[in-house]
Amino acid sequence: MTRESVMRQWLPGVEIARNYERSWFRKDITAGIALTALLIPAGMGYAQAAGLPPETGLYATIVPLLVYALVGPSKILVLGPDSSLAPIIGAAVLPLAAGDSARAVALAGLLAILMGSILVLGGLLKLGFVTDLLSKPIRLGYLNGIALVVIISQIPKLLGFSVDGVNLIDEIGQTVTAVFGGEIDAQAASIGLGGIAVIVAFRMFHSRIPGVLVAVIGSIVVAYVFGLADDIPMAGALPYGLPAPALGGLQWSDVGELIGPAAGIALVAFADTGVLSRTFAARRGESVDGSHEMRAIGTANVASGLLGGFPMSASSSRTPVAEQNGARTQLAGVVGAVLIVVFILVAPRVTAYLPSAALAAVVIVAATSLVDIRSLVDMWSMSRIETWLAIAAFLGVALVGVLEGILVAIALSFVSVVVHAWRPYRTELVAVPEVAGYHDIKRYPAGARIPGLVIVRFDAQLFFANGAIFDDYVRRVVGRAPDPVRWVIIAAEPITGLDTTAMDELVELDQYLSGNGIRLVFAEMKDPVKDRLRRLGLGERFSPGRFYPTVETAVEAFERLSPNRP
Repeated sequence: MTRESVMRQWLPGVEIARNYERSWFRKDITAGIALTALLIPAGMGYAQAAGLPPETGLYATIVPLLVYALVGPSKILVLGPDSSLAPIIGAAVLPLAAGDSARAVALAGLLAILMGSILVLGGLLKLGFVTDLLSKPIRLGYLNGIALVVIISQIPKLLGFSVDGVNLIDEIGQTVTAVFGGEIDAQAASIGLGGIAVIVAFRMFHSRIPGVLVAVIGSIVVAYVFGLADDIPMAGALPYGLPAPALGGLQWSDVGELIGPAAGIALVAFADTGVLSRTFAARRGESVDGSHEMRAIGTANVASGLLGGFPMSASSSRTPVAEQNGARTQLAGVVGAVLIVVFILVAPRVTAYLPSAALAAVVIVAATSLVDIRSLVDMWSMSRIETWLAIAAFLGVALVGVLEGILVAIALSFVSVVVHAWRPYRTELVAVPEVAGYHDIKRYPAGARIPGLVIVRFDAQLFFANGAIFDDYVRRVVGRAPDPVRWVIIAAEPITGLDTTAMDELVELDQYLSGNGIRLVFAEMKDPVKDRLRRLGLGERFSPGRFYPTVETAVEAFERLSPNRP
């Protein structure tokens, strides 16, 4: 392995820096500045949602962004605290902390280290293949579901009130009740809706100045000038302090208590990150190795835990902000991390005048970029089954949860594969005048059968679920043949495998046919399948004379060897 390939595998950020193009710089800087408007309040908010001090959320943003910029394979994925992880972190850490804030921080750091170590190990063992199960319908349903969840969660903040729904339906119900109950705060709603208008207008006119930045700074100015800090919800002032180790007082028993939750959080984080990473890479015409992504996310989490943070994953609300503002590389995330540090050291009280409604506006506009109804409509015209898989993923993510929704859709994908293999396409082949070869009778109903011969094609591997269907289909075709059948040729090129259950069905079919004076032969069967037949002990029953390289040579053999040939 060359030095360059090693760098691409373990430190892709260094490779990107070596090949960095000057034209990317301005876009990465502006995207990083726009990101900062979300990174600060999101980090603080999700830390509080997990029952931890707000500064830990900033540390869980700064450190992962810097580490991932070196080791991460995705060029624009934004890491940080996540709403789907915060409740799990709180449930795992707070009971063990027993009200001790410092111990809660240490336990959260240990949780991140354990969770990250699990992901690093999974990446080294090449377990990232699980992202291959995340097909286009699943990704499409997932992103639309995430968009709905994010938008619904931000509407109360946009309008200046709060709800405490336990799920999406409950949250929608409480939001509608609050709206019609007159709980909308006119000042907050004006800032929130105005922020959306500003961001959309700047985007429509293709302004070089990020609309997100204008909306956030403008809302801070308005809140300060009109003295709104005590009238509407604000993001709050930044705490002072930089990332540092905070693992004091831990015991080995804490590892035993947290290893289970760490594994669960690792699964949620990677499922979420895997979909997001592949989707945004595909939108840019790129690809991301799942195992590399798993290893990078794990490394970033270990670093977060070592320096006062807690478990985090990719962000479905902040990554679109980076994309919308033209981010080309992880430099955008680095800029965001550096600016957080600058804010902490230089202007920690600026965010005391940042209205929560303005942040909600930024998140809502970013989430709308995940909505893709057009692709869902197009998919309906191409594949109803895949469309229903996308809808299942959407409903699962929206109504049950991110991980549960993905798992439901993956399970349904497996069911779809099994059903397709269980009842595959099968047909009889016939001769067609002036067309070489033998062809599907369903496509060429005027094709001619060869008297005494039946040619059958079965488009799937033979396994326990379809062996009997294969057997029954061949018998039906033989039974409805207009002339007495002497040979059956299986056009076996589509048959890619054979298990022991299907083997028994094949033996029974051969016994049935031979009992009726019919010879069963195979054409175009792949060598691995022939080897499988021999390993299953069928080498004597199906001797080499039963196999032909093509359907044509099998037909020629029938015409040459069959007695009483017409």
